[in-house]
Amino acid sequence: MAGSLQRGLAKADPIVFTVVAGLAGFCAYFSMYAFRKPFTAATFDAVAGWRFALDYKIALVIAQAAGYAISKLIGVKVISEIRPARRGIAILGLIGAAWLALIGFAVIPAPWNVAMLFLNGLPLGMIWGLVFGYMEGRRVSEVLGAILCASFILSSGVVKSVGAWLMQGAHVSDFWMPAATGAVFLPLLFVSVWVLGQLPPPSAVDEAERVRRAPMTGAERGAFLRAYLPGIVLLTLSYILLTALRDFRDNFAAELWTALGYGKEAGIFTASEFPVAVISLVALGAVMVVRDNLRALMVIHGIVFAGFVLLGASTLAFQAHLIPALPWMILAGAGLYMAYTPFNAMLFDRLVAFSGRIATAGFLIYVADASGYLGSVALLLWRNFGGLKLDWLQFFTLSAYATALAGAVLTAAAAIYFRGRARLSSPVGGGGPRSGGGGYAAERGCCRTGLKSLAGGISTLQRTSYTPSLSPSSRGGGFAQHHRRPHSA
Repeated sequence: MAGSLQRGLAKADPIVFTVVAGLAGFCAYFSMYAFRKPFTAATFDAVAGWRFALDYKIALVIAQAAGYAISKLIGVKVISEIRPARRGIAILGLIGAAWLALIGFAVIPAPWNVAMLFLNGLPLGMIWGLVFGYMEGRRVSEVLGAILCASFILSSGVVKSVGAWLMQGAHVSDFWMPAATGAVFLPLLFVSVWVLGQLPPPSAVDEAERVRRAPMTGAERGAFLRAYLPGIVLLTLSYILLTALRDFRDNFAAELWTALGYGKEAGIFTASEFPVAVISLVALGAVMVVRDNLRALMVIHGIVFAGFVLLGASTLAFQAHLIPALPWMILAGAGLYMAYTPFNAMLFDRLVAFSGRIATAGFLIYVADASGYLGSVALLLWRNFGGLKLDWLQFFTLSAYATALAGAVLTAAAAIYFRGRARLSSPVGGGGPRSGGGGYAAERGCCRTGLKSLAGGISTLQRTSYTPSLSPSSRGGGFAQHHRRPHSA
């Protein structure tokens, strides 16, 4: 049965393949969140045995985030080197270890059970890269990536709603609720991982347009970073801001909704995140129609920039009493995820395709992720020990403004850098092997500066058409065609 499913998917219509692969990835990562986020639905007030100045829930969040960040550092090597055949068993083994840690959290009393959240986060940080490995390097990777990103937008609210129901309706204790929520999603996890294992590898046509993906050695990872270091640093800095704010909003949603007057509504977590997913992911999925990799890279930068603007503008509108609380949280969440989700899928997938190097997008995702979760821990420590006399809502509002402003500047600078690299790599109007965009400068002669390219990127979604180019360089020829490894690598 397994072999026949794989053969059938290899011959299937692209729409059928996209639906099957997208749903399998969505369900696998959705299930993982049931082992990571449910504990945040509890407030953990007045915990017996906790006598420290640090708030108990903040200690839990920091412990899990620290394990998650270390996992991302480990993942830079593991995700870039793991063989495709080992991904499925790795996903199940890592999530199983995280579930055992949740059981330990329920059994061991405070303060010692805080360590169980560290052990819970330690294996879970590698799941995204393992699941995304099935999605990258395909002509439909943007759609698959958008579906996969929808999983962590929607799942966080859903699993917290399930956790809240278990506490309120089934009378499960705060400490057993996380493990119980994970158990609910075990069947979905097993089925989805099995389907992922049946997906055929990228076809020859996929590889021609998006560059063949293969495990990377340490030397190859270092060479890639050195080649694009300024741009990667700018993007990573903006991602640190996004991760810190996104994690704060996610981990302390219960406190934020209580401050906004929705504290007793268990379904608010899910109700608020569904429109966020729709708004933020429709634009990202539309990047699929942009075949030229340089143009797509500029479009994605434009989406990230627009997300930062929406985050800041919606917060300003809420404080000016122009919109009520619920629309603000939806719009701010949409802006946050418009900027955040491209880093987890299509941004680095297109950067690899643009570069022309045989590599893995998961490697770059984990470089950014490792830095991002360290920033998340730093924000929480600042919230608790920074001397700021702000409640949860005031702190979130201030952080939203800072993230929006700094992130927009960093994203614009990154767009200028990558556009400048493309212009240096070939003459205007060229379509040579190092053009990285198949004569993009000739097509958009008005784009004389990087800032104009960024603005053009935002508007390209409205005017580009799905027209394949006959030039190999326009489909992936980047700055380093001579760096390609032999096909047998």
